[in-house]
Amino acid sequence: MKILLTGAAGFIGSSLAGRLLARGDAIVGLDNFDETLYPAPIKHRNLATLIAEPRFRFVEGDVLDEKLVDALVGERPDVLVHLAALAGVRPSIRQPKRYQRVNVEGTLNLLEACRAHDVKRVVFASSSSVYGAVARDPEAAPEPFRESDPAVRPASPYAATKRAGELLCSNYSDLFGIAAVALRFFTVYGPRQRPEMAIHQFTRLIAEGRPVPFFGDGSSARDYTFIDDILDGVIASIDRVGRVGALPERYRVYNLGGSRTTSLSRLVELIEAALGKRAILDRRPDQPGDVPLTFADVRRAEKELDYFPKVPIEEGIVRFVRWFNEMR
Repeated sequence: MKILLTGAAGFIGSSLAGRLLARGDAIVGLDNFDETLYPAPIKHRNLATLIAEPRFRFVEGDVLDEKLVDALVGERPDVLVHLAALAGVRPSIRQPKRYQRVNVEGTLNLLEACRAHDVKRVVFASSSSVYGAVARDPEAAPEPFRESDPAVRPASPYAATKRAGELLCSNYSDLFGIAAVALRFFTVYGPRQRPEMAIHQFTRLIAEGRPVPFFGDGSSARDYTFIDDILDGVIASIDRVGRVGALPERYRVYNLGGSRTTSLSRLVELIEAALGKRAILDRRPDQPGDVPLTFADVRRAEKELDYFPKVPIEEGIVRFVRWFNEMR
């Protein structure tokens, strides 16, 4: 297939491009090397092995550039895979208007171009953050988040922009016949993970003998998902979206997670064990915008995408630390 991939130089985007190229797809990759969260040279490094591939063409540019977006979508890709976004909960609290422009207006630019050029297949990267603090019985055992749960109280501007992107995809599907899949990623980690994310940051600080910022009492838990498992779900969505009879609805939402939770305290223990070094904890209060739990119910993805996460957190942390040490 010919695929237009936004956010191609990022952690997930560059990893996805490698997998797609390996199976024979042709990719036009778009990225603007935004440095809100980490330096552009890291993204250039992510692209290094892709640039040499004859079936990969890279375009430096912004999803807010309507003329550029229109030109790229006007090349009529088989599928648009939209990963480009400003990520991160805490930066979005500081810069909500900027996050709204990039994440909402940028998505709208792409969908408008798809409508104009009759591109009918879209895969949109959403986030588990859209659930916010899903109402559950605090006395009961944690229940996984279901796609049918109301996602009406996102806990940050970032989460709100991702929910807005989902709703726009749904709207364009209903109005203009664009088949769209929205994928709610649950805390993706692995080689090339963004350096400000917890696993990468903790690994770096512990390795250097520096204090680790440790928010709350350590009981907060995340559904950490290894990059290879996420890519399996994205590629299955690319192959199925818009195919007659492949999915039950023209617009569909899927959780992509490990369907298992790991507490913050346990995460630190796993990184310590993989590094062979103890952490120095800098204990701090909980932060605004954070939620106590993320936990994916992946039964819909299992049934409709053949998505079965394979890499448990114990193995994934060892793989990540191995990559981290090689990069050092």
